[in-house]
Amino acid sequence: MPAFRVTDMTCDGCIRALTAAVKDVDPGATLQANLDSKQVQVNSPAAPDALAEAMRDAGFTVEAG
Repeated sequence: MPAFRVTDMTCDGCIRALTAAVKDVDPGATLQANLDSKQVQVNSPAAPDALAEAMRDAGFTVEAG
């Protein structure tokens, strides 16, 4: 399960936006996010680079993680 650090994820609205971005890459993907640690885990067979790029395109700062 790819994991990312999204340093500018601050609220539930951010989580919804990240989820939408990930689902553009893989409609069946699920996302688990922790606002306190800024960690996001994505359950998807899609390439981690594609998932990270989609989240960046949505306006977020994304690091492997």
